[in-house]
Amino acid sequence: MIRVNNLHIPINYDDNTIKNKVCRELRIDKGAVKSVSLFRRSIDARKKDNIYFLCSIDVELNISENAVLKKAKNAVAVKPYEYNVDKWNGGASPVVVGMGPAGLFAALILAQSGAKPIVLERGKDVDSRTDDVNKFWTDGKLNVKSNVQFGEGGAGTFSDGKLNTGTKDSRQRKVLEEFVNHGAPEEILYNAKPHIGTDKLKITVKKIREEIISLGGTVVFEAQMTDFFTKDGKISAVEYEKDGKKERIDTDNVILAVGHSARDTFELLNDKNLPIEAKPFSIGARIEHRREAIDKSQYGKFAGNRNLGAASYKMNVRTKNGRGAYTFCMCPGGKVVNASSEDGMLCTNGMSEFARAEENSNAALLVGVSPDDYGSDSPLAGMYYQRRLEAAAFKLGGENYSAPVQRVEDFIKNRKSTSLGEVMPSILPNFTLCDLNEILPEYISASMKEAITDMSRKLRDFDNPDAVLTGLETRSSSPVRILRSTDTLQSAGTSGLYPCGEGAGYAGGIISAAVDGIKCAEKIIQNSKN
Repeated sequence: MIRVNNLHIPINYDDNTIKNKVCRELRIDKGAVKSVSLFRRSIDARKKDNIYFLCSIDVELNISENAVLKKAKNAVAVKPYEYNVDKWNGGASPVVVGMGPAGLFAALILAQSGAKPIVLERGKDVDSRTDDVNKFWTDGKLNVKSNVQFGEGGAGTFSDGKLNTGTKDSRQRKVLEEFVNHGAPEEILYNAKPHIGTDKLKITVKKIREEIISLGGTVVFEAQMTDFFTKDGKISAVEYEKDGKKERIDTDNVILAVGHSARDTFELLNDKNLPIEAKPFSIGARIEHRREAIDKSQYGKFAGNRNLGAASYKMNVRTKNGRGAYTFCMCPGGKVVNASSEDGMLCTNGMSEFARAEENSNAALLVGVSPDDYGSDSPLAGMYYQRRLEAAAFKLGGENYSAPVQRVEDFIKNRKSTSLGEVMPSILPNFTLCDLNEILPEYISASMKEAITDMSRKLRDFDNPDAVLTGLETRSSSPVRILRSTDTLQSAGTSGLYPCGEGAGYAGGIISAAVDGIKCAEKIIQNSKN
């Protein structure tokens, strides 16, 4: 197979357009082409009067590939991606704690190997969880055991389902292919910025769970790990609680994929002297604009083109106080969601469905913080820092899970918002107009203000006075790192315990977390042969 790179494809292309482009590039007749398929597609919108797709195309030929490659400039020979799962060699079933992307894919690989994993998820199955989340967004009654953070699929289930990643690990292809095999849109295999959307991701997650079970795995919902046990420095069992009763599972291997919001688990690990450390993360708020305005800023006269979809952006700046500020988890045509998981504390996230057709677009506007900011040397100092800010946001919003909201112009001018303009906040169950400056540390609010101004030079109208900020975004990543060996991926304190994914501090999104889960599963399978 030949891969042709750097092809400029018009935005209103069809299959024939692609085939013609490939033939011209390879200097061959159409009859020589057996098949063509997109491998990679990104949008080049640097020139607003000439927007196109930049593509890599995989081509199968009816003639000698070597002869064609000799005269082609932007083509290389490639082999189709293959991922082979080693076979489990026996032993006690591995236990996977947590069913976010890391735990889900760790369990899938273990199940495909024949290991019959046992998955413990503190939250509910995705359907029951969805009911609980919708109830919270309707009446403000938070279920601390079933919410945007806890339950099947993890926090990523109630997000944009973004699958773009900075990792170069080839396992990311395995993740994408498994998503497609379980119902995700095929376009995630070739889009440079793939996304599934919350609506489709829920279905996909459930189907992956069903495969795990069909291969002999066990999934236990509403089962929170409450302890683990060791013998001679090696994991020997885990304890979990379900329906008020505690159960024990004897095992030699535990993948700890608890997610970035499992604060009680972090406290358990610290109490048991497992090596953990505070790590940097980011704090800020969601910034929300009208989708049409962002589309026009990015695509000009091509805004609204169905093939382009809702426009995204990604920006970063270095502020005068030396901190990095950036946009994160951008949700085109999405909405801001109340992602709270603890009583008396409030935090936000962003979410889109596959169509990305909501009235607004939003992103997190974040500022980096480090252990120097936390006010303590405790390994959990970052977590306590998050809690203090979330408690302040809850109070500022009215102590009823209404989110604090402020117009951008008012935020920059340090005044409480008393009315809204053209952008209406999308967060549920409600919001309260306020002054976010009252609860944000000055070094964060000053950086955000500077970033809004600087970013508006890159993205027109980003500093629109009527854009709204919804606070606070505190859970961009885990505030702790559970230390592990670079080679074995096992805990620095306990053999057979595999800290994994975003909650453990080793990933930053759905794909990288899923890849880390696969890597931990592979280590367990390899060790079963020793």
